[in-house]
Amino acid sequence: MRSRREVLIVSEASIRPRFRISLVFSNGVRKTVDVLPLLKGPIFAPLLEPTYFALGDYDPIGGTVAWPNGADFAPQTLWELPDVSEEG
Repeated sequence: MRSRREVLIVSEASIRPRFRISLVFSNGVRKTVDVLPLLKGPIFAPLLEPTYFALGDYDPIGGTVAWPNGADFAPQTLWELPDVSEEG
């Protein structure tokens, strides 16, 4: 019998200053990630402006965080980022 890999999605998200997002994943893991290294390319360019970044919100349909211009991150990408919640 093959084991099934759990498909992780974001179940809660909160935008923080300095390009950080506090997340809760569907497996209960909580962490805060810094997404600045991911903000490359035209779709992410508006997110480099802190006031626009702050418009990010939890998307329950996609199970991730999304912005009004359609930018979002795959939950797996967010999962793989290091937890920076202990950093200043």
